[in-house]
Amino acid sequence: MTADRDHRWMSAALALGERGRGRTSPNPNVGCVIVADGRVVGRGWTGDGGRPHAEAVALEQAGAAARGATVYVTLEPCSHRSQRGPACADLLIAAGVTRVVVALGDPDARVDGAGLGRLREAGIQVVVGVRTEEARRSMAGFLTRQTLGRPFVTCKLAMSIDGCIAMASGESRWITGAEARAHAHLERSRHEAILVGRGTWEADRPALDVRLAGLEGRSPTRVVLSTRAGPPVASGSTQGDDVSWIGSPAEISALPGDHVLVEGGARTAAAFLRVDLVDRLLLYRAPVLIGGGLPGLADIGLATLGDAHGRWRRDDARALGVDLLEVYRRTRCSPVSSPT
Repeated sequence: MTADRDHRWMSAALALGERGRGRTSPNPNVGCVIVADGRVVGRGWTGDGGRPHAEAVALEQAGAAARGATVYVTLEPCSHRSQRGPACADLLIAAGVTRVVVALGDPDARVDGAGLGRLREAGIQVVVGVRTEEARRSMAGFLTRQTLGRPFVTCKLAMSIDGCIAMASGESRWITGAEARAHAHLERSRHEAILVGRGTWEADRPALDVRLAGLEGRSPTRVVLSTRAGPPVASGSTQGDDVSWIGSPAEISALPGDHVLVEGGARTAAAFLRVDLVDRLLLYRAPVLIGGGLPGLADIGLATLGDAHGRWRRDDARALGVDLLEVYRRTRCSPVSSPT
């Protein structure tokens, strides 16, 4: 059936788009697959820094085979020309494709339906709404920036069964095992910025880099939250002392990029939760009991127990070696959903 094929090929396009997550700002991490006679003739995803666009990459790969083909793209093709490249809607029309399947419309005011309209005016069949929810999650960073004017925020906590992030002495290395720590480094590679509190920065001297083979170059920009005047002290890391610092969670709106990873500590995580600036939670739970250790969170400002309910929905749970990863997203009346 056509619907089944569309879902299958859109899944492939979404997987391609994920390759660019955290690298394509100010543009979305789009994926594109071009199919002719049941086989892929072109594929692409948005390049680092937002160019080239996924459709342009896929069309170049497909060449003449794109004529008469079906294009699967995770976001509405752009309709505006810029100094950085042509409009993707125009490229698709010129290539002679006959059908374009789109997961999600583009909320950017420069597009917002204009790309779909241009394709239809050219006689191309357009289908919209295939795997929409997955597309929203994949491009949550771009969508959050477009709709809320800030980056998408993930808060990561590594804790014991009883919710401690360290011994009472402050000892915290290592609560979780190697597999969980490797996954956390993969998450770092998908974010443009990584943020800790000044206390964590000065006490632990964290490098906040990506230490996975082949991904070292994808280390995010380091940011420190500090309510005290003056910049934080040097980290002592081998990567230099380049760091941005902000005075309140609200100042993340001025940070470049569409994804911020908040890694600690307990007061910093609570500060973001208190003002409802966390969109996604990553909880790494180790099978250990500490008892009397340092809690994973400080006060987040809830007045009653009832206020705690209905705010979070679990998206995923998986074993990472002996540890358990749980992924939660904030439930909001918003077009934005969290990535998994």
